[in-house]
Amino acid sequence: MRIKGRVWKFGANIDTDAIIPARYLNTFNPGELAEHCMEDINPSFVKKVNTGDIIFAEENFGCGSSREHAPISIKAAGISCVVARSFARIFYRNAFNMALPIMECQEAVENTEEGDDVEIDFDRGKITNHTRHKSFICQHIPPFMQELIESGGLMEYVKKKCGLKEE
Repeated sequence: MRIKGRVWKFGANIDTDAIIPARYLNTFNPGELAEHCMEDINPSFVKKVNTGDIIFAEENFGCGSSREHAPISIKAAGISCVVARSFARIFYRNAFNMALPIMECQEAVENTEEGDDVEIDFDRGKITNHTRHKSFICQHIPPFMQELIESGGLMEYVKKKCGLKEE
């Protein structure tokens, strides 16, 4: 699995309230959540993000309260992946459950700036920054986790494995 996109850069300790402010938690509608993704940190983010763009962040991305709204809003806003130095554990799990690919790669975060063009090869754990002509090797996403993403998240994966169909 590979993706290409433009980078949006965020700092450390971006909590779930910053990703999707609590005042919008009255819906699970992905489109409505996307409209407010990162709005308290960068009010123009949703207006300028393009489908396929990638978030790069410092450490502890997704800290705070456990809510699926955060990865849902990021994915629905058009972000194809989040790369960070580290993730809060519950966000890490929620991201894969909601089919949002994430990768930890300190070196890539240190050597990438907002607006850079990046390509990510999940099978190899390779991030290539085409703007800066640098490549970084990180932990690859295991095949099982890629299958979760490709299935559309944990619930869709389970339905597929159990042979369940939507009614």
